[in-house]
Amino acid sequence: MSETADTAGTADRAGTTGPTAGEPLLEAHGLTKTFRVPRSASGSTRLHALDGVDLTVRRGETLGLVGESGCGKSTLARVLLMLERPDAGTVRYDGVDPFTLRGKSLLAWRRRVQMVFQDPFASLNPRMTAGELIAEPWLSHPDLVPRSGRERRVRELLEMVGLRAGDARRHPQEFSGGQRQRIGIARALALNPEVIVCDEPVSALDLSVQAQVLNVLTELQTELGVAYVFISHDLPVVRHVADRVAVMYLGRVVESGPAEEVFTAPRHPYTASLLSAAPRPPTAAPQDGRSRRIVLFGEVPSPTDPPSGCRFRTRCWKAEQVCADTVPADEPAPGAPQHLAACHLPL
Repeated sequence: MSETADTAGTADRAGTTGPTAGEPLLEAHGLTKTFRVPRSASGSTRLHALDGVDLTVRRGETLGLVGESGCGKSTLARVLLMLERPDAGTVRYDGVDPFTLRGKSLLAWRRRVQMVFQDPFASLNPRMTAGELIAEPWLSHPDLVPRSGRERRVRELLEMVGLRAGDARRHPQEFSGGQRQRIGIARALALNPEVIVCDEPVSALDLSVQAQVLNVLTELQTELGVAYVFISHDLPVVRHVADRVAVMYLGRVVESGPAEEVFTAPRHPYTASLLSAAPRPPTAAPQDGRSRRIVLFGEVPSPTDPPSGCRFRTRCWKAEQVCADTVPADEPAPGAPQHLAACHLPL
């Protein structure tokens, strides 16, 4: 998907100005989440989706969340959105635990965190017009936009995401995939959120359309200062849009840090193997110092019976006995305190 990263516009990330830009906004500490499942071959009836996840989203930044399918990215997003309650750990939004809120306080909090879904064809009600879809959140939050001003605000939001004001009267099936995703973005913006969780927001779109949607997201961030949690399998896209990256494997964050540091000098073996698998044009010169192809052997462990110690050890070429005996702690890279890797034998 490197063509997307090359064609998407490059915006100045310093555009998120203001005294609070860059400060921690959404924080998670020690999040653990399990689900009850039919008894597995190991005899377990619990699927370990999250295990001790720490995460911070700062104001006005994009945090990229990457990892294999089934590593816990979407479960983490659902916990951050309060669609799932963690078994253990805490979530703090501006220092407040949203799971303790009730009534009007909870309703007000829900304005601040919104979501853009992966599939623009399934996330919009085909019986409603684009204008009705964008205005629907105001039925639950009527004080946010006066009824007399809603039609004008819908037109503003449509134009903000690159659509025409007249599109408010059209139904989702009359739009292309990229245009539908723009409607989804406008709908998320309707409540003036501070954080938007984007779950694979461009994976269902063609490359040229992906670039257009990414441009919209970047321009909106520069203009509004909104923060994104950007979940994606497309590593070149994540490298292009993210300020920081968190890499997940089997329910844990194994590496995190500034995007360029993680992409150019990965410290966890799993991150290195993941980056080495990202497609590049055959004529492209290597961009990273660790660009050789790393082939992993063995099956991905089952989340119902995860390995002891480091969960990646059963596929890691560097694993030693300590990796099985002890869960690795996050260790900063020399000279780079924000670049953390949970590995006993970092690269």
